[in-house]
Amino acid sequence: MQAERIRIRGIVQGVGFRPLVWRIAHDLAVTGSVLNDGEGVLIEAQSSADNLEHFLKRIQNEIPPLAQIASIERESIELSTQADFQIIASHYSNAHTHIAADAATCAECVKEIFDPSSCRYHYPFTNCTHCGPRLSIVTGIPYDRAQTTMQAFALCADCAAEYHNPADRRFHAQPNACTVCGPQVWFETATEKIHGYAAIQACAEQIKQGQIVVIKGLGGMHLAVDARNVQALISLRARKHRPAKPLALMAKNLEQIEQFCVVNAAEKAALESAAAPIVLLGRKPDCPLSQIIAPNQKLIGFMLPYTPLHHLLMQLLEQPIVLTSGNISGEPQCISNEQSLAQLSQIADAQLLHNRAIANRVDDSVLRFMAGEMRVLRRARGFAPKPLNLPQGFEQAPKVLAFGGELKNTFCLLDQGQAILSQHHGDLANYPTLQDVQQHLSLYQTLYQYQPEIVAVDKHPNYHISQWGRNWAAERDLFVIEVQHHHAHIAACLAENAYPLSVENVLGIVLDGTGYGSDHSLWGGEFLRANYIGFERLAYLKPVHLFGGQEAILQPWKMAFAHLYATGAWAQIERDFAEIDALKYMPRASIKTFIAMAERGFNCPLTSSVGRLFDAVAALLGICYKRAVSYEGQAAIELEACVEMSLYQQVQGYPFAFEDDQLDPSPMWLALLADLATGQSRALIATRFHKGLAQSLVKLATQLATQQQLSTIVLSGGVFQNRILLEAVYDGLKDQFTVLTHRQVPANDGGLALGQAAITAAQLIGVK
Repeated sequence: MQAERIRIRGIVQGVGFRPLVWRIAHDLAVTGSVLNDGEGVLIEAQSSADNLEHFLKRIQNEIPPLAQIASIERESIELSTQADFQIIASHYSNAHTHIAADAATCAECVKEIFDPSSCRYHYPFTNCTHCGPRLSIVTGIPYDRAQTTMQAFALCADCAAEYHNPADRRFHAQPNACTVCGPQVWFETATEKIHGYAAIQACAEQIKQGQIVVIKGLGGMHLAVDARNVQALISLRARKHRPAKPLALMAKNLEQIEQFCVVNAAEKAALESAAAPIVLLGRKPDCPLSQIIAPNQKLIGFMLPYTPLHHLLMQLLEQPIVLTSGNISGEPQCISNEQSLAQLSQIADAQLLHNRAIANRVDDSVLRFMAGEMRVLRRARGFAPKPLNLPQGFEQAPKVLAFGGELKNTFCLLDQGQAILSQHHGDLANYPTLQDVQQHLSLYQTLYQYQPEIVAVDKHPNYHISQWGRNWAAERDLFVIEVQHHHAHIAACLAENAYPLSVENVLGIVLDGTGYGSDHSLWGGEFLRANYIGFERLAYLKPVHLFGGQEAILQPWKMAFAHLYATGAWAQIERDFAEIDALKYMPRASIKTFIAMAERGFNCPLTSSVGRLFDAVAALLGICYKRAVSYEGQAAIELEACVEMSLYQQVQGYPFAFEDDQLDPSPMWLALLADLATGQSRALIATRFHKGLAQSLVKLATQLATQQQLSTIVLSGGVFQNRILLEAVYDGLKDQFTVLTHRQVPANDGGLALGQAAITAAQLIGVK
């Protein structure tokens, strides 16, 4: 016989870990105890040496669905006289454990809500330790019912019995409830309130009749309409002032999704996972869904029901529904009933609400299958705040708080070799979103008892988040490290791929919209030799003017002119291609002004952005030409949708030149204009552009990596969310180099905070 104290760290609380240990111990006749504390789970176990090994292997092999083991530590202790195995009261000191992400309803709970013999028949808040709300309801530590929004609901005798029974799957399930003691749902119209399951039935009827309804979800409100009702879709877009941005859909099951989209095995697994994200799927050629759902797109974002309320509602409907964020345009998603009734009544005809409060706003996550793997485009519900384990050596770093970027903001807490990346917050153009960040940072500090020792921000002097981060640090007398935007992109990719903490350099190709460069210009098409500590700019896309500054991002025709002007042959282009529609409609007065601005260097900063290159090509093809873009990346996204893969292998890519460390698209423009002049199709031109850009990136990367003797290439930045470009560049490099890409963390600015934290930590470790 021998006895051990076993420390298990990770996501091991509130996920059914202790009852698992208890059951395995009873199976194997192991004696001792298990408890939760501030470090995670602590086990004292006594048996034969072989049996203890078997005990620990079973724990690792049978961990609950929502659990994640970060580390296991073992030490010998003295034998005791204890004759059984017990779950004992929790001990809490400093918190170093983790909160689980919100999880989709498990199969057992779904079965119960449709079982007439179950006490939870038709109950829309059914959950257990394997599923249900976590981050969205937590308010403090330790994670127990009193520290969640469920504290308002006292357990009835039956639920309490489940809660206290280690053999029950609801043992210490903090949101546990039933119709007797738990939250209640109602459907509210201008004239009446309907309660209980009848409320869900009434909501379904309203959707069938073409009405717009609010549905209170796990982490916020959604607006819902029948996805097959064109007039309802038009009304939703008009009332929400959302003219073009794609709308997400919810289907009742996978079979319904497959009526409209092609779904591969990886996409199916993602849809049916505990995270239950939105997955971007390819439309079938005969897909009957209106283009109003995703204008000028070949992809549709689908998700499956992830709460009992969604399951009950979708069972009553024959068609999928649009389920898009419930917010006023530009504002964060509503989370309270009062806010929803005040703000969304001008959009929705009725509201399906309930009285379980949402403590923390959590958007739906978004994934896309690219280059053979599922990749996170937006990391929120189902993923945050799961920790990311960093490469060995980062545990030596002080606590770093990174504030992230201005767009698609997340923040990051780095401590003890792990990174906690917050949920997606969105764009910080409005103050309510910044308030959301502030509230969540305060929560995360409480949950993890986290006091940073140093702060990291983006180097951009005018980012709201960076300004607030500097002020926040100054109030606490903390030192601030400013991190260059594209260096952070590379470091984020290195960190999520567990690239060793060393001075070994990689070649980073970072393609995005704009980021503040070391030379004070706006970068976005960068080839950097980099490691965690520093970088050197080796090459970049030839810079062009951003006429009117940020204004040009909203009007792609301005980027088209900027690129054509940068060829140095504008007069010839204007003469030789005067009959091309895109050139014909360019306002000559504005062009005259832009030329004067360029000559004087007034209000037209230079940018090497590949994102703006996509805008320019899109504009010449008539995409977003006579109207401003209505959401970030719209022109580039619609340009990708124009590509015909059946043409890809047949056509020649447009040529690019490379001179003086610059990738120059001038030859591409002349060839593209010639195609336009001869009436070539939009599909052919878009395909030739993608192929030519990919080929030029592969050629230049190969040349630079060979010259610099670099064996690893990193692909990052929001432009690499373009599947055609990512796959072409990846395939072109993978046989000769190790190519690192994003999977768990977005390639866009949603991953910046991780990179900022990794760079700051590495620099401080390097100083020691």
